[in-house]
Amino acid sequence: MTTPVHEAAEQGGAQRAAGRWVALGVLVLAVLLVAVDATVLGLATPYLSEDLQPSGTQLLWIGDAYSFVIAGLLISMGSLGDRIGRKRLLLIGATAFGLVSVLNAYAQTPETMIVARALLGVAGATLMPSTLALIRNIFHDPRERSLAIGLWSAAASAGMAVGPIAGGALLEHFWWGSVFLINLPVMALLVVVGVRTLPESRNPSPGPWDLPSVLLSLAAVVGVVYALKETAAHGFAWPALGAGLLGAVALRAFVRRQRRLPVPLVDVRLFRSRGFSGAVLANLLTILGLSGLLFFLSQYLQLVQGRRPIEAGIAELPAAVGAVVAGLVAGGAARRLSVRAVVSGGLAVIGLALAALTTISRTTGYPQIGAVLLVVGFGAGLAFTVTSDVILTAVPKEQAGAASAVSETAYELGTALGIALLGSLVTGVYRDFTGPAGTPQAAHESLGGAVVAAADMPGEAAAALLRAARESFVDGVALAAGVGAALLLLAAAVAWVLLRGQKLTDEPVQH
Repeated sequence: MTTPVHEAAEQGGAQRAAGRWVALGVLVLAVLLVAVDATVLGLATPYLSEDLQPSGTQLLWIGDAYSFVIAGLLISMGSLGDRIGRKRLLLIGATAFGLVSVLNAYAQTPETMIVARALLGVAGATLMPSTLALIRNIFHDPRERSLAIGLWSAAASAGMAVGPIAGGALLEHFWWGSVFLINLPVMALLVVVGVRTLPESRNPSPGPWDLPSVLLSLAAVVGVVYALKETAAHGFAWPALGAGLLGAVALRAFVRRQRRLPVPLVDVRLFRSRGFSGAVLANLLTILGLSGLLFFLSQYLQLVQGRRPIEAGIAELPAAVGAVVAGLVAGGAARRLSVRAVVSGGLAVIGLALAALTTISRTTGYPQIGAVLLVVGFGAGLAFTVTSDVILTAVPKEQAGAASAVSETAYELGTALGIALLGSLVTGVYRDFTGPAGTPQAAHESLGGAVVAAADMPGEAAAALLRAARESFVDGVALAAGVGAALLLLAAAVAWVLLRGQKLTDEPVQH
């Protein structure tokens, strides 16, 4: 017989369970918005350039300031959340993200826009590690936590596809600033619901927040990311090499300082663990394959096959669908099989899908492209979900923010490396095409430059230029896909070795 006490206890448990999933909805909303904002600017750039008239260098900084700052501050902000409270940092960051979005939308000069994008990166850096660390502390049951991490990672992948769709729809009806103003109602909802549903969590014995370590981590990550992006855009040059060396020196100094500090910003001894290091490496390589693919496929769909931005965004949706499905099953699969089987399998699936793109041509039908995107998204969802779970549970819960930041930094570096490596291969092949007489040098810099140049040329010459440029670009895509496939298949083999014996914990997190 059920007593009133038992009924009350069951109702209370159901309410707490429901509260956990509502709280997860808030965290997923935050990561989705950050992912969308990282991709939506690309579509708005032509309209923004017409209004603000930035120089070429200013335009690069408008595009890169957000990603540089968010990558450089992730480790510091993850550690700060461990110290002042992850909920507090998340709500402060969400409020700042909304307010700075207004500054982005109404920027009147290129300089203001660069500063606004950098400030948005500061706010974004508070959100990503806080969300994953809070999941660790909200979901004490390991199977529920794996599912929650799967939904979280699916939101990050979905944001890459939703950004171009939402941006394309807004730009067809409103001015370019509207792509930033959509952040306001979402962030308002996040703050209002988050105040009520998110529990606070922090490290009870955090130690001081070491400012020299913060500056060294910023210099290390920004230097490396800048070098990768510049090399992708312009090839090897002294400024990029100098930035990369500066980043490497700062990284070495950062690691040495962490070893000496009694309470470090990040416990670098974690990397002695083969499982932890293998998960971080697999995390990075997963995103390398996904971001590199989406980078050149977006250009292919629009500039080779002539799709509108919103059509290209919709065409990329299968990647998000695959990631969502994989996120829901990855944790269970890793427990039934093994961590290394699921992660290595995910990386191998991405590699095989990229290999299928080596046959791409100007007239490749969408069924093949959509199938490749679906498979890549599924493989990325498998690998990224499980590696994030491994990274997050490899540390004491007091250090969850710092561990989450390591995972997110691998994500940012993977994005930069994917675009730098695969993008530079595409660009290297593309530049060698032979155009008709009178083809300007700008047409050899990018396929977008060739489209602009063709608009000012006579009909036959313009058609010849576009045909040669598009064929060369497609050749570059096929080469990049082959190299990417080889890298991901090699990564699958490395993950199989490094993740041997690694398991997802089945021990509940202690209150």
